[in-house]
Amino acid sequence: MAIWTPDLSSRDGPKYLRIVEAMAEDITTGRLLPGTRLPPHRELAYQLEVSPNTTSRAYAEAVKRALLKGEVGRGTFVRSNDAVAGQAEPETLRRSENGPIDLSRNLPLPGFSEQHIRRVLAEIATDAGLRSLLDYQTDADLGHHRAAGQAWLESCGLTSDLECVIPVVGGQHGILSVLMALLQPGDLLLAEALTYTPVLTMATRLELRTGVVAIDQEGVVPEAFEEWCNAANPKAFYLTPTLQAPTTITLSKARRTRIAEIAARYDVILIEDDVFGPLKSNKPAPLAQIAPETTIYVTSLSKSVAPGLRVGFLKAPAKLAAALHQSVNLSVWMTPPLTLEVASRLIEDGTAAKLADQQQRVAKLRQQLAQRVLGADAIPNLSDGFHLWLPLPEGWRADVFRAECASLNVQVSEGRSFAVNAGDAPEAIRLCVSHEANEERLQLGLETVAGVLRQKPNGFSMVI
Repeated sequence: MAIWTPDLSSRDGPKYLRIVEAMAEDITTGRLLPGTRLPPHRELAYQLEVSPNTTSRAYAEAVKRALLKGEVGRGTFVRSNDAVAGQAEPETLRRSENGPIDLSRNLPLPGFSEQHIRRVLAEIATDAGLRSLLDYQTDADLGHHRAAGQAWLESCGLTSDLECVIPVVGGQHGILSVLMALLQPGDLLLAEALTYTPVLTMATRLELRTGVVAIDQEGVVPEAFEEWCNAANPKAFYLTPTLQAPTTITLSKARRTRIAEIAARYDVILIEDDVFGPLKSNKPAPLAQIAPETTIYVTSLSKSVAPGLRVGFLKAPAKLAAALHQSVNLSVWMTPPLTLEVASRLIEDGTAAKLADQQQRVAKLRQQLAQRVLGADAIPNLSDGFHLWLPLPEGWRADVFRAECASLNVQVSEGRSFAVNAGDAPEAIRLCVSHEANEERLQLGLETVAGVLRQKPNGFSMVI
C-alpha cells in the first residue's frame, strides 16, 4: 500500500480539518479512488509530523462526512458513491468516465460541495422554518436571503444596499431578467466579439438588435465601445471583464475605468457578468464598484460552489432595482426559497467561500498541468480559471481541429461557437479542464490535443 501524504502547506485552520479538506480534494480529483485503503492514522501522523490524535480526529471527521468507511480488522477505505448514497447513482446523474473525454464544458469540479449540501439539507429538514420555505414568498420575505447575497457580493469585491440585492435562479436567469426589465424590442445591445452565446439567443427572442464590440489581447477595446456610442445610441453593453469566456482575458483596471467613463457619458447600462470572478485571484475591482450607478452586476454560485445549485444574485443601481425585482417575479414568480436557503446557509457559515477557494486551488493546478502537456508556447499565460484559449497554428481550421479531436474521443469547443459574427471568428479552440473529474482522463485528453497540434493539418482543412 502506497502511503497517502496530503499537502497541507496552502491550507488554513486546524490541522485535522486541513487533512480532511485535502482528502476531499484528492477524492474529487481522482487522486484517491473509491476503495483505496488509507494508511493507519499513526503512520500518517508520522509522515505529516503531527500527533496521532490529530490524524485520528481527521479520520473520524472524514467518516462523519461520508468520505471514508472503516472495516473492522481491515482498515479505513475511501467510500464509493453508492456507499455514500445508499444506492447506485444513476448513470445520467454523474459525469461519465467511460465515454469521450469532455474538454468542452465549463463547469466546476463535482464532489466538493456534496457533503456540505447533504449536511445543510439535513439541518433544514429538522428546522422549524421548513414550512415557510415550502410556501409562496414575496420580496419582503427574502430579507434573510438578500443579506446572504449581500455577503456573497462583498466576497466578490462589492458593497451594496440590501434593497439592491436581487436573488435569481443562476447567472443566466439573472441576465435574462435584466434584458426583459430594461430593454425594449428594437433596442441595441452590445456584446464582445466573442461572448456567452445564450445572450445572443435571448436578444433574438426579445427582438433586440445586437452590435459587436472589438476585443484585442487585453480585452474590450474602449475606443470601439465609444464608436458605437457615438454612432448608434446603444441601450446596454453585456461583457465579462474577469476570465472572459472564451478568451480567459481579465480586463485591467485602466480599461475598466475607461469603459465605465464612456458608459456614464452616453447613458449606457453595463451588464457585468462575473460568474467566474470567485476563481480569479488578485482581480481588479468590479465595474459595478467603479460605476455603481450605471452597472448591473451578475454573479452566481454555479461556477464556483456547485453547478446544480442554481442560485445567483444581481446587484442593481437603486434606480433600477424595482424594475429588476418585477422582472424576476414575472419570469419565475419567486426564486425557489428552498435552494436559496441552502445557498444562504453555505454563505453564512463560510462554507461557500471555502468551496470557491478549493475550486480556485484545483483550477491553478490543472492550468499548470495543461501548460506542461501543451507547452508554454501554446499556453503562455495561466488564467486561474477552468478554461483555456488555444489559438491554432497556421493552416488549421478550428472546425477541422475539433473534428480531428472528436475522432480521437476528445471533445473541444471551436472559437466560432462564441462569435457574434461567425465569419470573424479566430481559428482557435477553448479547452475546459474541470468537467473531467479524474485527472488521468484529463491528462490523456490534453495529450491527445497536443498530439493533434503536432500534426500538419489535412489538406481539406485549407480554404480553397
